[in-house]
Amino acid sequence: MGALSPAVRQSLQRTAEVSIETTALFLDRDGTINVEAEYLSDPDRVELIPGSAEAIREANEAGIRVIVITNQSGVARGLHSEADVLAVHRRLEELLAAHRARLDALYYCPHHPDVGSPPYRKVCNCRKPKTGMLEQAAKSHGIDLASSFVVGDKCSDIEAGRNARCGTVLVLTGYGRTESGLCRPDHVADNLYAAWHHIRGILQSRKTK
Repeated sequence: MGALSPAVRQSLQRTAEVSIETTALFLDRDGTINVEAEYLSDPDRVELIPGSAEAIREANEAGIRVIVITNQSGVARGLHSEADVLAVHRRLEELLAAHRARLDALYYCPHHPDVGSPPYRKVCNCRKPKTGMLEQAAKSHGIDLASSFVVGDKCSDIEAGRNARCGTVLVLTGYGRTESGLCRPDHVADNLYAAWHHIRGILQSRKTK
């Protein structure tokens, strides 16, 4: 077989670039990026898990969108407000920025189907393992869910990813060691940095095909 023409090489390069541009890394928040703190509402308690910022920065540099999807039923339970959730998110972004890492978007579900009062007590489509947050992000950011990945420390993260046809990685930080064995992720990693390196290998193998 002869060498590829410049036009064909350029077309293949564009295909690879489009694949990267439409691929996202969907991350759970507590226990995945930052240290687990039950119903976290105080920005001063946000603490990055070692290696998390580096993983996000490397994904940024690779051109992968990094998006947080997090259940925050503490709002429905009356333990804190949506303003508290946003304050925690701002602090998380500040800590990441200190490591030259950034999040492209953050989505949260404040609902719970069984506790609290309306409008937060409701059966919604955003609470993981449902796929509402993933679908909203995909629509807003032009993401191909089938080529993307969900990383989290709970089976609800893994099930949401599987329901959306994403690749899935369970991390052993947060609740991960307790939840390991209760669901079927595509891969299990010690932490977010190890999860990213596994995903990076998959992305690199796609480019060679």
